[in-house]
Amino acid sequence: MTREAERRVSRRRDVAALGAVVAIGAILLVLFATYRIWEQGARDEVRPAGAIVVLGAAQYDGRPSPVLAARLDHAIELYEEGYAPLLVVTGGKQSGDRLTEAETAREYALARGVPDDAILMEGGGRSTQQSLASVTALLAARGVDDAVFVSDPTHMLRVLRIARDSGLTAWGSPTRTSPIDADLARRIDATTHELGALALYFIARDAWPDSTVGG
Repeated sequence: MTREAERRVSRRRDVAALGAVVAIGAILLVLFATYRIWEQGARDEVRPAGAIVVLGAAQYDGRPSPVLAARLDHAIELYEEGYAPLLVVTGGKQSGDRLTEAETAREYALARGVPDDAILMEGGGRSTQQSLASVTALLAARGVDDAVFVSDPTHMLRVLRIARDSGLTAWGSPTRTSPIDADLARRIDATTHELGALALYFIARDAWPDSTVGG
C-alpha cells in the first residue's frame, strides 16, 4: 500500500471514530433527557404559592378533552385544598375553534365551584412558551412571583424550565389521571415530542405550537 493510500485509510478511520463518538454522545444525551423528563414527571412538589397554573390542552367547542379535564381536576383539587388563592387557566384557540382552551377551562372550573374572582385567564398562547410568557406578566401585575404548575407528567420538565427562565419561582404538580400517562404508547409519543421541544427550546428559545398535543 502506498503512503497516500495509507493516509486515506487513516483519515477514514478517524472520521469513523469521530462519528462513533458523536453517535454515542447523542444516544447518551437522549437517554439522560428522557430520564429527566420521567423523573420530573414522577415528582410532586406542591406547596403553598401565589397561584396554581394549569397548562392548556385540546377542547371541543367548550368541552375539555380528557387530557385537559384531568389537568383541571387536579388543579381544582389543589385550589380547594388551599395551596393558592388564584387559579390561572391557559391556552389559545386552534384554527376554526369558537372558544379558547382558557375559556373552556374557566367554565369547567366555575361549574365545579371555583369563584369567578379566583380565576385568571391567559387565552392568547398557542405554545407552552407563549402561554408562560403571558402568565408571568399576568402574575407580575398582581405581585405574584411563584406558582405551582399543573400539566401531564411528561410535560412538567419543560414547563418548569421555561417558567423559571421567565423569572418565576416554579414547582410542579403533575396530574396522575391523564390518559397520556395511562397509555404507554401515548406516553412514549409524548416523551418523543418533549425531547424535540426541549432541544428546540435550548437551541433557539422557540417553541412548537403544541397546546393541543395529546389532547
